[in-house]
Amino acid sequence: MPPQEDKRTRVVRCIRSLPPGMVSSYGALAKAAGWPGAARQVVRILHQVPGLPWHRVVGSGGAIKLRGEQAAEQRFRLRMERVTFRGARVDMKRHEFHFSKMGRVGHRKWFG
Repeated sequence: MPPQEDKRTRVVRCIRSLPPGMVSSYGALAKAAGWPGAARQVVRILHQVPGLPWHRVVGSGGAIKLRGEQAAEQRFRLRMERVTFRGARVDMKRHEFHFSKMGRVGHRKWFG
């Protein structure tokens, strides 16, 4: 298997591991997949692979990077999963998914 394909598979696995109500940034996903600095490649993979929970991936600091109707669709989907916002950004303190050091599994911060 070519190294490029292996990285893509790991990125897809990380994206699929994002549970409802949690988000990750493009850069954090790339790093968790063992491909630090590859945020743009994560964007490309999100465009190429159908069926991924694309709405759970945001810019750094929780910014919605899409424009127009796509941004509205992303906000709508996140709100349906009970994701909260601080202004125009996702509240990352409450909803950021933290990947383990192995990049396979994450944990959810629970707030009571």
